[in-house]
Amino acid sequence: MPQLYPLRFKPILRRYLWGGRRLQTVMGKSLGEGDDYAESWEVVDHGEDQSVVSAGPLRGLTLGQLVQEQGAALFGRHHPQQQFPLLFKFLDAHRNLSVQVHPNNEQASRLDPPDLGKTEAWVIVHAEPGGTIYAGLKRGFDQAALERELDRGTTQLCLHSFEPQTGDCVFIPAGTVHALGAGLVVAEIQQASDTTFRLFDWNRVGPDGMPRALHIEQALQVIDYDSGPVSPQIPVSTRETGVERLVACDEFVLERRALVEPALIGGDHRFHLLTVLAGQLAIDGDAARQPLSMGETVLLPAVAGPVQVAPHPKTLLLDMYLP
Repeated sequence: MPQLYPLRFKPILRRYLWGGRRLQTVMGKSLGEGDDYAESWEVVDHGEDQSVVSAGPLRGLTLGQLVQEQGAALFGRHHPQQQFPLLFKFLDAHRNLSVQVHPNNEQASRLDPPDLGKTEAWVIVHAEPGGTIYAGLKRGFDQAALERELDRGTTQLCLHSFEPQTGDCVFIPAGTVHALGAGLVVAEIQQASDTTFRLFDWNRVGPDGMPRALHIEQALQVIDYDSGPVSPQIPVSTRETGVERLVACDEFVLERRALVEPALIGGDHRFHLLTVLAGQLAIDGDAARQPLSMGETVLLPAVAGPVQVAPHPKTLLLDMYLP
C-alpha cells in the first residue's frame, strides 16, 4: 500500500428535519435538491459510516481501512487504535436541535453494542441574530426539578442559554445537557461516537406527523447534575504566534490558527486534523494539488512529519489532535 500523505475525504451529508441550505450558502458544500441538509461529516470512522479518501494513490480507501493497515504511520505515538478516535463535522441548525445528552466512556462501554462516550466542542462559524445555544442545567435544577419540567413539556426552563458570537467555542463534556438553537452553523469535533439520548424535542412532530422518539430514562441516568451552566471558552495563548488553544481535554485538543505566512504543522509524532474557516491553505504533499478552501478538511498523518502550509492571503483554521 502507498505511504500515507495529507489526506482529503469525501464529505458525508446527513439530512434531518432541523437542517437547511447553509452548508452550501455559508460553507460552500455542493448540495442536491431539498432544504433539510443538516450535517456534513468531514472525517469519520464509525461502523458503516466511513470517510473515503478522495485524491491520490489511496483514493477510494476508507479511513477504517487505513487505521487497520497503516495505523502506526497514521497515529504515531498514539498507535494502536481500534478506530479513528475523532469525528469532525459541520452542522446547520436551521431549526432547533433536540435537547440531548451523551454518555461518558464508562457508561457507553456498557451499551449493546458498546460505543465510545461523546465529549464534543463547537466553534461557531455563522450566527444569525437570536441564534441560541442551550448548554448545561441552570443552577439549582437537580434531577427532580428536571423531571418535573419534562412532565410539563417545559424542559427549556431548566436550561442555561446564551446567544453566541461567530468565533465562540463551546465545550460540551459527556453528561452535559445541550442543544443548538436555530440560526447557527458550527464546526464540531467529538469522540467517534453516535450515541445520543434525546431528552426533549420542543413538542414537535417528525416528517411522518408523529413525535420523534425520546430516550428520557437513559438520558436521566447519564446527566452530570453537578456540572452547571456552560459558557463560551476563553482562548488561551500559546508559544506559537497566531495560535490559541480553545479546548484541551482527555479526548482531544482544539486550537485555532491565524496564519499570515508559511508555517510548519506536525512533526510531533501525532496526526493533525486541519479545517479552513477563512482564506485558503496550500499544503505540501496534498494530492488534490489545489489549496484547501473554507469548509474543507485535511488529515495530516503522523508519518508525514512537519508539513509546510502556506496561507492565501490570510487563513483562519482549526487544528485538532489527540493530547
